[in-house]
This record gives sequence, structure tokens and C-alpha cells, in this order.
Amino acid sequence: MNKIEHIGIAVKDLEAANKTYEALLGVAPYKSETVESESVTTSFFHCGESKIELLEALNEESAIAKSIAKRGEGIHHIAFSVDNIEEEIQRLSKQGFVVLNERPKKGADNKWVAFLHPKSANGVLVELCQEIE
Repeated sequence: MNKIEHIGIAVKDLEAANKTYEALLGVAPYKSETVESESVTTSFFHCGESKIELLEALNEESAIAKSIAKRGEGIHHIAFSVDNIEEEIQRLSKQGFVVLNERPKKGADNKWVAFLHPKSANGVLVELCQEIE
């Protein structure tokens, strides 16, 4: 793994959260996009070499809506940048991590993504990210 790519934060109101994080970080979000397959709208902020991703559910069936209903707003996942996501999926599976995606899928911010179950990583949902070339 190369670095922390981003920290994902589940929010109820993306517009309000954007204002909060713009004031906190001193920069506007550089990108906002809807990821229909995940039923979310996201905003990304640069924070040094890493990023902050804010995630708002598009509907009540979204994983983000379910997370907020269960735990409230807050950190949803931590994402790590990898060079070869398929190799990382295999490596981590062999080491006993529960991989939620056997194959990478297209995520936000032009990335291939895969997730590790929180039970595999001390209660933290881990996302693996590889830039789509």
C-alpha cells in the first residue's frame, strides 16, 4: 500500500458538510460526483497528500444511509492507494482478510475500488483504490 488515499465521511447533508469542510480546510471541494452504483453523491477535498471524501446517500437503501442510521454521521472508511488492486485483493485474501469485492469495481474519483470487511480490520471499513488508466 502506498499511502492513505482518502478518508470517507458519511454525512446527512452534503451541501452543509461542504461548507463545514471548506471552512475547516480552507479550500473548496475540487470535485463532486454521483456514483449511481453505490447510491451516493460525493465531494472531494485536497488535504495535503491525502483527500477527504464526503458521502451523502441518494436513498435509504444506500450503504451510507444504513451507516448513518446505525452509527450517525462520521468516518465511514479509510482508503489506501495501491499499485495493483487485483494483486492486493489476492494477497489480503490469502492473509485472512474478508474481501467484500472479489473483483474491483469503478468508484468515485476515477478509481478502481474494493473493500475489506470491518471485522477484518479492527472495526474499520478499508477501501483499496487504484487509479483507472
